[in-house]
Amino acid sequence: MAFFLKDPSATLDYAVDWGAGYLAGQTIAASRWSVAPDETDGVAVMGSVAAATRTGATLSGGVPGHVYRVTNHVTLSDGRSDERGIGLRVEDR
Repeated sequence: MAFFLKDPSATLDYAVDWGAGYLAGQTIAASRWSVAPDETDGVAVMGSVAAATRTGATLSGGVPGHVYRVTNHVTLSDGRSDERGIGLRVEDR
């Protein structure tokens, strides 16, 4: 899992490249993003995109000093599923 710093006032795009030798000819059929913990003023998913081998989400907010796990769960064209996580520490920058 990768870790990133994020300012609470920033709205930024984050991406996962699923295609680096992992998909073996499959494509992404569905993508869902979630944030834990789910809290007032916490990091929020403002939007998401999915292509054949990449997914992305626009994230905003967050409480300074808190750490969040942002998870991307995908379903592949053959019905298999997997997830990848991103760690975000929110700090005033």
